[in-house]
Amino acid sequence: MQRAMRLLETVAEHEYGAPAKQLARETGLALPTAYHLLRTLVHEGYLRRDKGLFFLGEAAERLSSSGAKQKRRSTVADALAHCRDAIGVPVYYAMYREGDVEVMCVSDTPGNPAVEEWADFRETGHAHAIGQCLLSQLDEDARRDHLDRYPVQSLTPYTVRDGHTLLRRLERVRRMEPVTERQEYALGTVCAAIPITVGTTAATMAISLPSHQADRLLPAAQQLQREVGRHLGSIAISISI
Repeated sequence: MQRAMRLLETVAEHEYGAPAKQLARETGLALPTAYHLLRTLVHEGYLRRDKGLFFLGEAAERLSSSGAKQKRRSTVADALAHCRDAIGVPVYYAMYREGDVEVMCVSDTPGNPAVEEWADFRETGHAHAIGQCLLSQLDEDARRDHLDRYPVQSLTPYTVRDGHTLLRRLERVRRMEPVTERQEYALGTVCAAIPITVGTTAATMAISLPSHQADRLLPAAQQLQREVGRHLGSIAISISI
């Protein structure tokens, strides 16, 4: 296993491929051993051979891609944890992708737990600050398409009553302005979300607080905007996850 890994690492260093003899020499393997391992790695899809030269295969590239994604996710999680600790509230990161609201990462603590997803976040974008913030970044046709697929439904006595009212509310959201909701998704909870737009992708970071701390909501959202400004590079890379 270790010898095979050495071969893979050595092949990865040669962008334009390398012959078996060179790989054997650079890894310190006997030529027959190198040939045997190279044939096995080609058979398994980790290497490919073309005109006597060896290159990384699809299986190895998938491993590399998976590792890069894990690293990006870890970077985003670290940025969220920093914001959580700086503000003292749960922090959420979400994107609007392929017609759905997707919560990508949540950072909370036992003392400040995240909102329980008692109703599917994807189907209730009209009710929570995350969904409203993402929908506010879409054009009118995309908003209507979303509401056709996920109609407005009352989750609490404070939930917006119908799609027309929601659309009017979204039209009034100013660019880069925090979007807030108070007990529309869950009784006893208030939330705020700030828009993050990288290219054409709509994204948001959000916070939640118990309703008896509602007076903290806007100051905390403004602090979140400042923190995001400092960590935007780390957060933006997750757009490609």
